[in-house]
Amino acid sequence: MIDINLIRNNSELVKENIKKKFQDKKLPLVDEVLNLDKKARTLKQERDSLRQNRNAFSDKIGLLMRDKKIEEANKIKEEVRKINEKIIEVEKEEELISAKIKKDMMLIPNIIADDVPIGENDSKNVEGERFLEPKIPDFEIPYHTDILEKLGGIDIDSSRRTSGQGFYYLIGDIARLHSAILSYARDFMIDKGFTYVVPPFMIRSEVVSGVMSFEEMDDMMYKIEGEDLFLIGTSEHCMIGRFMGQIIDENKLPLTLTSYSPCFRKEKGAHGIEERGIYRIHQFEKQEMIVICKPEEANDWYEKMWHYTVELFVSLEIPVRQLICCSGDLADLKYKSCDIEAWSPRQKKYFEVGSCSNLTDAQARRLNIRYKNKKGENVFAYTLNNTVVAPPRMLIAFIENHLQKDGSVIIPEVLRKYMGGKEKIEIK
Repeated sequence: MIDINLIRNNSELVKENIKKKFQDKKLPLVDEVLNLDKKARTLKQERDSLRQNRNAFSDKIGLLMRDKKIEEANKIKEEVRKINEKIIEVEKEEELISAKIKKDMMLIPNIIADDVPIGENDSKNVEGERFLEPKIPDFEIPYHTDILEKLGGIDIDSSRRTSGQGFYYLIGDIARLHSAILSYARDFMIDKGFTYVVPPFMIRSEVVSGVMSFEEMDDMMYKIEGEDLFLIGTSEHCMIGRFMGQIIDENKLPLTLTSYSPCFRKEKGAHGIEERGIYRIHQFEKQEMIVICKPEEANDWYEKMWHYTVELFVSLEIPVRQLICCSGDLADLKYKSCDIEAWSPRQKKYFEVGSCSNLTDAQARRLNIRYKNKKGENVFAYTLNNTVVAPPRMLIAFIENHLQKDGSVIIPEVLRKYMGGKEKIEIK
C-alpha cells in the first residue's frame, strides 16, 4: 500500500504507474481516493469543531450548576446531547469513508522502480546475467518423473488416490536428496549470517491481506473451514506477519532471516506437460530468506539476496540465469522483482526455480511495521524476500543436470555429507 500523501501531492505519478502496469481499470480509484480523502478531512474538521463546542458548553454547565441556575443549565445540557448525537453520526460516516479509502488504497499498486522493464506480461521479462555454461548431453534426457521412477524415488499414482492431482510421494534416496538440499540451503544461509526460523504454517486473514493483494490471495491460499486461518503459500507470509504492529529497535536492523516451511497453493488453471509431475503442485517445501531493513539499505540487500540464490545453485553445479520481471508481471505490492531460472538440458531452456522481490514499505504499511529513526520518528521499514531453494521443483533441474548416460544421478561434493557420503543415486 502506498502513502496516501503521494496521491494527495502527486496523483498523476500514481496514475502513470498504474498505466505502466497495464491496469487502467484501476485509474478511477485515484480520483475516488482523493474525493473521499477530502470528505474525510472535512468531517474531521466538523468533528473537532463539535467537540470544542461541547467542551465549551460543559464548562458553562459547571458554572451554572455552581450558581444554582438549574433550568438554564438543563437547556445547555440538551444542546450538549444534540452535539453528542451529531458527533456519533459524523464518526460513523468517518469510519465508513476510512474503510472505503483503505479498501481502494489496497488495490492501488506500489510504485515500481525506474529500471523495471515496461511490458504487459511475463513474455516481456528481460534476461539479466547467466551463471555457468549450460550443457546438453549426448544422450536423450527423459521426462523428470520417468527418471525419478527408474530411481525408485517417486509414487504419483498412490498420491492421486490419497490426495488427488498435484500431490506426490518421494521415496528412498530421492526423498533423502530432497531433505539434503533443504538442509544444505539452511546451513548455506546461516553461514551468510541469517537467523534460522521455523514459523507457523497457518496465518490469520489480517496477515494474509497485509502481505499480498486480494487477487493473489484468491488464486493461492487455502482457507481452513470454520476458522480465521489460511495455510501459508510461502513462509514469507508468516515471517513478515511476525512483526505486525511492532516498532523495531533501529539497532536491530537489518533483520536477516531464513525460514523453512511447507507451502500450500491452489495453483488454479490448466497447465502444459512441462508443468505436470512435480513442477506445479499443491504442496511443497521451501527455504526462504527475508530481510527487514531501512529504506536506504533495500537496494543493496536486493542485489545480495538474488546473488545468494545464484551462488547456491552454482555450488550445486546447476547453470542459472537472472530474469528481470517487467511491469505487467509484478504483483501489486512489488517495487521490483527478478526470477532465478535453472537450465533444463531436456527442454534446452531455462525455467523458474525462485523469485526475489523488493516491496519497499508496501507490506510494512499494511501491517504497521515501523522503526524509530535517529530523529525519534516512527517510520515504515522496507521488506524483501527471496527463494533460497524450493524442492521438489528444484529436483527437476538437479536430476537433469546430473543425470548420467546409465541413468544414475551424480551428487555434487557439497551435498554428500547430507547424503551419508553417497556419491550417486543409481537405478533400482
